[in-house]
Amino acid sequence: MLKFTGFDQCIIGTACVWHPDGTRIDRLVYDGDMIMAQLMHQDGMEYEEAQEHIAFNMEGGYVGPQTPIVIWPWNEDDADL
Repeated sequence: MLKFTGFDQCIIGTACVWHPDGTRIDRLVYDGDMIMAQLMHQDGMEYEEAQEHIAFNMEGGYVGPQTPIVIWPWNEDDADL
């Protein structure tokens, strides 16, 4: 499994994802709020800067089928289902 360097304490588990070729891929799952807190408190980023860093470098950085997953708390008020 691939992982984000320096964010081990933000790992909350693994997810089993089925690849289009029929193989099962295990991926690390990270808590987005924990990553955000680390970027803001330990790395000194502002809220918007941390959001942009996560969106561009983590969520938007596909590096293959084992790319880690970032999850966020469910907020039914924000859901557009």
